[in-house]
Amino acid sequence: MSPNDDLSRRGRLAAAGRRLYAGLRVVSAALAPGVRVLRHRHVRRAGWLLGLLAVTAVGMVVGVLIAGRVSADVGPFHARFAVTPALNGGTDVGIPPLGSLHLASHSGPAHLSVQLTALDQQRAKALVTNPAALEKASGGAVDDLRDGVLRLVFQVAGVSVLGAMVLTALLYRSVRRVAASGGLSLAILAGTAVVSVATFRPAAIEEPRYEGLLVNAPAVVGDARQIAGRYSAYRAELQRLVGNVGKLYDTISTLPVYEPDNSTIRVLHISDMHLNPAAWSVVRTVAQQFNVNLIIDTGDMTDWGSEPEASYVSSIASLKVPYVFVRGNHDSMNTQAAVARQPNAKVLDGGAVTIDGLTITGIGDPQFTPDKSSPNNAPGAAQDKGVQQEINAGQLLANSILEMQHAPDIALVHDPTAAMPLAGRVPLVLSGHLHQREVRRLANPGGTAPGTARTLLMVEGSTGGAGLRGLEGKEPLPLALSVLYFDAKKHTLQAYDDISVGGTGQTEVTLQRHLVKDDQTGDAAPTPSPSAS
Repeated sequence: MSPNDDLSRRGRLAAAGRRLYAGLRVVSAALAPGVRVLRHRHVRRAGWLLGLLAVTAVGMVVGVLIAGRVSADVGPFHARFAVTPALNGGTDVGIPPLGSLHLASHSGPAHLSVQLTALDQQRAKALVTNPAALEKASGGAVDDLRDGVLRLVFQVAGVSVLGAMVLTALLYRSVRRVAASGGLSLAILAGTAVVSVATFRPAAIEEPRYEGLLVNAPAVVGDARQIAGRYSAYRAELQRLVGNVGKLYDTISTLPVYEPDNSTIRVLHISDMHLNPAAWSVVRTVAQQFNVNLIIDTGDMTDWGSEPEASYVSSIASLKVPYVFVRGNHDSMNTQAAVARQPNAKVLDGGAVTIDGLTITGIGDPQFTPDKSSPNNAPGAAQDKGVQQEINAGQLLANSILEMQHAPDIALVHDPTAAMPLAGRVPLVLSGHLHQREVRRLANPGGTAPGTARTLLMVEGSTGGAGLRGLEGKEPLPLALSVLYFDAKKHTLQAYDDISVGGTGQTEVTLQRHLVKDDQTGDAAPTPSPSAS
């Protein structure tokens, strides 16, 4: 390279340097006002506060997410209360496995959730067997909720302040800033509380939004406030109703048309309890006063067949007599298993059992429709499918009867539709499902052999008064159950007593006795006798 070329290169570099320096001076002159503003003490303080506020908020959120929950008992339930950050506030109540309900209870950055995690079997048993315990629990549940929420508020306040201060200490390592972070977190908590209280809407409990199976809750339960008011009156009348059942037993001796003796087999038929805790007291009183040999339950003991509802069946053991059960369309396999675990219970689902000489067979309902959307109630093809399922179940039971060495005395189904294939195969079929009593002879499409009585179908009303739904009307549905009298030698039905326990405002118990004549020709029907009340 020549000396001239080297000088030329150096000149170009020098010129570029001068241009760069000039450009930097222009930029510096343009940024100078902004730099002076940033250097101002107020701006620096605002930036310091914003940074500290961001760290405090993040620390509070982390603390709440890690430890912002408490556990407490609410009535017979174990519940978990939790708060999570949210834009719209509100409250969720989770009831596994039924679903959840959402309440627009308040606005603000705190969302409350209550999860019912488990059911205490001992406390639940006390509720369904003791009206006094039910009253005490209904009043104590509100206190339990209040205590749980207060515990949650104090815990959330503590962990959020602690989270904010810990994160500030880790990032800044300054005692001054840690103290300031604690003050900021307390201010944020106070603001959240003010917003939540100011926007609290007590009426939100009347307008919940349901998810899961609880979507059907308004149709199933109806107006909760109306039911609650009616149940208070219903509970107040319960003891008098049960007492009247005992007094009614004394009037049986005045009925001359049929007098059972010591050898008579007495069977108590119940159905469709639907979780009514009052029903167990009535069943227990009738079983004791009428000295029944066994109890037959034709299903729908629960409403949803859920695991928490399984504790309702624990009262079976206290009845102290054999208990024969077939599954209804509101009972799940969990319900059936819970009944089978009772020491005095026998569950039939295609098999047979012999008790006090009576051979009983039965089959569970083929449908599980706890949301009340039974295909039997649907139009068109869906209805035909539901009916066919019931008929198929009845035919399956009829086929199993043909394989038995001796024909059974009683067959059990839940839906009376399933009884049709049993015509001519068994003398008596017991069912429920309709919540209304009905007694009739089944028509045998294949004809009845000479000298053979036509099959008698007895549909029981609702022993639970249709559960809570029975309290929706002006007069709650009466509790219905029947005592059946069988001849000890021939095992034939001789008579039966229909018992109705009146609802609110009807503090009476009525009994109607019916005789069952041998129906060799199919022309005779059960004959009513004088009633007592």
